[in-house]
Amino acid sequence: MTSMPTRWHRVGRGLQLGLEGVAGATLFAMMLLTTADVTGRFIFNSPILGSVELTQLMLAAVVFLSLPVVCWREEHVSVDLLDAIFPARWVWWRQVIVNLIVTLALWVMAGRVWALGVRAFDWGDVTEFLRIPVGYLIYLMAIMLALSALLTLMRAGGYLLEGIGVLERGGPLSPGGTP
Repeated sequence: MTSMPTRWHRVGRGLQLGLEGVAGATLFAMMLLTTADVTGRFIFNSPILGSVELTQLMLAAVVFLSLPVVCWREEHVSVDLLDAIFPARWVWWRQVIVNLIVTLALWVMAGRVWALGVRAFDWGDVTEFLRIPVGYLIYLMAIMLALSALLTLMRAGGYLLEGIGVLERGGPLSPGGTP
């Protein structure tokens, strides 16, 4: 039995830190924009024009930039109704099946959102006030959904390899393992 290669851990950690960094910077920019807008609106009677549109765009970016990390860490909102009655020796099967279902759902959503991005560019969709093309954000959303699907598929593969004994149990993919 072997554990996951260290190189892949570094690549995964770099991807995670990159996505979290961009999402965090976007969230910080959104906070600064909101603070400046509220200060300008109530103290100087001069709000920042288009701040609502920018906040909406940044909020969507934060959510979808965070999605791949959430999928890899399996930090989704979940309900453990069957955990008490599910035999421990079958947990890896359950995890494989659940991750494959989530992969399929994310992949279908990525395809549909990509089609919306194509349509947004074809129709010239822009934000109402600042006239920012929304197609770029829609493409970002589709790419993050596809990346999330890929990571969830990798997660399912990891559970499968642990379950059949190719990877060591107790690693980052095992229930209760370190992320």
